[in-house]
Amino acid sequence: MTIAVAVTAALLAALAFAVAAVLQQSAAASVPETRSLHPSLIVSLLRRRVWLAGAALDVASFGIQGVALAFGPLVLVMPLASTDLLFALPLLAWRRGRRLTRAEMAGAACTAGGMAAFLVALPSVTGTAVPGLADWTLVLIAVVAVVASLLAVGFRTSGKARTALYAAAAGMLLALLDALTKSTADLFRNDGWDTLGHWEPYALIAVGVTGLLLVQSSYQAGSLAISLPVIDTVEPVGSVLMGAVVFREPLATSWALVGQAAAGALAIAGIVILSRSSLVQA
Repeated sequence: MTIAVAVTAALLAALAFAVAAVLQQSAAASVPETRSLHPSLIVSLLRRRVWLAGAALDVASFGIQGVALAFGPLVLVMPLASTDLLFALPLLAWRRGRRLTRAEMAGAACTAGGMAAFLVALPSVTGTAVPGLADWTLVLIAVVAVVASLLAVGFRTSGKARTALYAAAAGMLLALLDALTKSTADLFRNDGWDTLGHWEPYALIAVGVTGLLLVQSSYQAGSLAISLPVIDTVEPVGSVLMGAVVFREPLATSWALVGQAAAGALAIAGIVILSRSSLVQA
């Protein structure tokens, strides 16, 4: 029952995030590039109704994803929650009154099939429910170092490279946000409101605000066809690794691990194919 709740909630979160991304990118792209990575970017976006609608869906997506993480491990939830393009394209095609192309259907099939194979290979053993601060230390240092490096290089570039680098940094922070969300959700299930006496909820807020700024900066820097696939790749991979390191969530072993890696590669290939759709490019 708990796994069914986790899977259903993860897919609903992906649907909400997909629509939110389209709305927010259309608004962020109209803001001057000089406001990139600056809090004034968010201030400007708060005046746009389209962006606010996307933000509302983002909040809904985050809440639904929190439910999924409360009932399932990161290695299960995050690959499913990162299939937003799979949901966005049919909705966009319906809205614009056209059918999906063969390439788009092939991309959807690769993504769905890869995710299904990835999940079949997952071990049934659970990890650590509530990790301690020592379990987090290495991950926190690594994420800060990687994000800082990506932003430093991205700030010195332009065009597609900047978009991709900002999106990769955003994906890393979103992966950390996912891990903190799971930890906070597990604490709340065990301790109720006493969770506010732990550090995780406050780190969750700080990382969430910073991640929001990076995501919007990546949307502002260029096409959704570049930023969304990068986020959809970096976030689940980072989440799975954090699940294994912080929560001791087991990955597949031996030949099953090879199959799982191949399945993940197939799903990523599907996301890349979908990102080239004229629906996303537009």
